[in-house]
Amino acid sequence: MTDPQDDAPAQGLTELLARRFLTTDEARPEKVVRWHARGRRTARENIADLVDAGSFVEYGRFITAAQEQRRPLAELVVEAPADGIVGGTTTIDGRPAAVLSYDYLVMAGTQGMRGHRKSDRLLELIGRMGLPTVFFTEGGGGRPGDVDLPIVSALDVGSFALWGELEGVVPRIAVVSGRCFAGNAVLAGCADLRVATPDANLGMAGPAMIAGGGLGQFAAEEIGPVAEQAANGVVDVVVDDEAEAVAVVRRLLGYLDGPAASGAAEDPTALRTMLPANDREAFDVRPVVEALADADSVTWLREAWAPELVTAIARVDGIPLGVLANQSTHLAGALTADASAKAADFLELCERWRLPVLSLVDTPGFMVGPDAERTGLVRHAARLVNAGARLSVPLVGVVLRRGYGLGAQAMLGGSTHRPLLTVAWPDAHLGPMGLEGAVRLAMAHELAALPEAEREATVARHTAELRTHASALNAARVFEIDDVIDPAETRTVVAATLRAAGGQPR
Repeated sequence: MTDPQDDAPAQGLTELLARRFLTTDEARPEKVVRWHARGRRTARENIADLVDAGSFVEYGRFITAAQEQRRPLAELVVEAPADGIVGGTTTIDGRPAAVLSYDYLVMAGTQGMRGHRKSDRLLELIGRMGLPTVFFTEGGGGRPGDVDLPIVSALDVGSFALWGELEGVVPRIAVVSGRCFAGNAVLAGCADLRVATPDANLGMAGPAMIAGGGLGQFAAEEIGPVAEQAANGVVDVVVDDEAEAVAVVRRLLGYLDGPAASGAAEDPTALRTMLPANDREAFDVRPVVEALADADSVTWLREAWAPELVTAIARVDGIPLGVLANQSTHLAGALTADASAKAADFLELCERWRLPVLSLVDTPGFMVGPDAERTGLVRHAARLVNAGARLSVPLVGVVLRRGYGLGAQAMLGGSTHRPLLTVAWPDAHLGPMGLEGAVRLAMAHELAALPEAEREATVARHTAELRTHASALNAARVFEIDDVIDPAETRTVVAATLRAAGGQPR
């Protein structure tokens, strides 16, 4: 006769597999079909696309919303799997990592109290294990109705502080699609980089909270649409859909792997003719960046915000690095308050991610005037200087055309001697300020005494003389910069310097 206890393990396993099934997309086919009809992927589908097959170790899959006092447990098991947040450790392209995702199909991706306990646990482990982390943050913020736990304010949850503490400890990337409000938006905002789809809305409060505060009735689509959040610098990369978001995340994480084999690149001699002959004529600096970088290795960041400054991550001869460049097609490449903040943010990102920095200088300096000062320019400009001066990762500076004043110094970490190497292209000019402005300032009394017709001819003559004095070769002659190079040599010189540095902090 068989002992009934012999069947106990099999029964336990059967129950385990049944409960596990209820946490999967297959257990909620109607919801998934409706979600797919909106052109969306589920939390588990996004994770499966991101991670290496079979590598995901999930935490807390069996927890349910803390609402047993108001809803049957069986209902919660089916309707609130994992309390609406999926997370665990994994590998991504062979690299150890962690991934978390709110599940919008569970109570609109809101943050439950048990879900917070799970995210607290994972974020603490991420810090201990040193895992780069990807967080899909779509959701409606804090969830009312979790009545099983004694709660008054719930202000003691640790997730936000634990996530914030990871800044500079591990790389953190947030992916935003759909509605991302309140606490979910804060988690996205705290990440190092944010990748968003066109349908995303990010806001510190959703429609219900805004209405509850007496601030009016708004549709979700009106609150922080991605076009606005890209233009103000909240979003770093805008992609077409979640599939492209995952691909971009993979590429961003790939930069963390360090030097790789050199990639294909454009003919370097093309760099000799990329700048216009007239140095007052604007040109798009992005083709210069692409010509210096390995083919298809550039990821542009914050393109819609402060377009007078370009930021990107790329590879040059296989070496991952951050690229900072003035963009003369916008405000002549002057450093505004927004551009200064954008540059400071970027340098701090490169410092945290241990990426060397290549700075391509073509600026008349900081924007000036009463309007500029009303934007808090002094504060943001000073922050840029501080960020550059505190860099411990290698910095290489290349003056493409104009390197004038404190703006040029800020682009070079505070001084032309601050980078490991500062070089200029042959037609570049360096000076304490714009050349014509310097002439008008230095000769103000003399010019005032001249007839108007003669005055402008005198300015032109002295400006031409100052151009010779301010030439890159003359700056190199007195050793204000390290060298003047053929533009075609730039990629080789940059890579050689970074390899000599060995990627080590200063």
